Amino acid sequence: MSTSVAATTNPCGWLRSPSFDLTFIVGVAALALISGAVVVARPDWFYVVLFIDLWFLGYPHVISTFTRLTCDSDSFREHKFLVLGLPWIVLAGTIAVGYTFGFWAIATLYLYWQWFHYTRQSYGIVRVFSRKSPHGIGSDTRLTTWTLYLVPLWGILYRSHQASPTFLEVEVKCIPTHQYLVYAAGAAALTTLLIWAFRQVQAWWDGRLPVALVLYMISHLAIFSVAYVLIEDLTHGWLVVNVWHNGQYILFVWMYNNNRFKTGTDPKHWFLSLLSQKRLMNILSYSGFCMLLTIALYGTITYMLKLDALAAIPVAAIIVYQTINFHHYIVDGLIWKVRKKKMQTTLGIAPVDPKSAFESNPKQP
Repeated sequence: MSTSVAATTNPCGWLRSPSFDLTFIVGVAALALISGAVVVARPDWFYVVLFIDLWFLGYPHVISTFTRLTCDSDSFREHKFLVLGLPWIVLAGTIAVGYTFGFWAIATLYLYWQWFHYTRQSYGIVRVFSRKSPHGIGSDTRLTTWTLYLVPLWGILYRSHQASPTFLEVEVKCIPTHQYLVYAAGAAALTTLLIWAFRQVQAWWDGRLPVALVLYMISHLAIFSVAYVLIEDLTHGWLVVNVWHNGQYILFVWMYNNNRFKTGTDPKHWFLSLLSQKRLMNILSYSGFCMLLTIALYGTITYMLKLDALAAIPVAAIIVYQTINFHHYIVDGLIWKVRKKKMQTTLGIAPVDPKSAFESNPKQP
């Protein structure tokens, strides 16, 4: 798509449409912030909100990954090792970490890896938005990159300085972090943010503001600031970013599948292509299918963990659930590479410019 055509057909740089993108950006962020407000105001409701998050967003977001991997024969052949081989390697590694260093190490690894995973998802999504916009980034790409990373970095350094002894009621050992390092990171993040904001005002004045990308960046910066800096309790803050991440991921995967089969159902991949159509009944069927798989998989896991043989192992649940999380992180880092031609074609984005700051060490949205 040429710049002139893109400017005419998609001047704001939406991923899909104003309604979808506003749901993706504003709606999901609002849901996450409301969830955080609820648990801060009523800490005794935390596990209620967490239960809803896990069963309606968290577990389905993991399941939605497998609609990319296993719901059609071509995808399964391409990713067979990720489905059948990698989980056992990750399980062995998780057990080894737990029994070598202590099971606090698994929880600590999760604390830092999930932060990195959530940040990298934003990085990848911003890259897609930048390719959708006829104006590109709208300001210096390196400035946008620094702005995107520095606020989360400030947040995780602050959490490390807090040195909470537990995370999700499991022992953790945070990386020792001096308060002055937190101050320095905060100053760098706020300074970069102010410069970035000024550049966006300039872009708006010049009529080249990438509206959708800027809206997403605002949501990213707000979520990470609230989740990692403004909310005092580590676990309550984590819930905010977790809800945000899960909701975004489900919508992004559905959009990917819908784009892949936008011409209609494909006889070769009839099941996934049927579920991925944009009609309301198909969307509800896709959601229902993911929920059924969620209940089947996680219901089975919950039942098995209550059996005497596994219930006798206090850390069995940590090993199982963190194996699923770590596997998910690795898979995402492999299947959502914007530099791949297949991804560019499906998402309807221009080929990646290797000189762009957003294309160094690419990973996933």
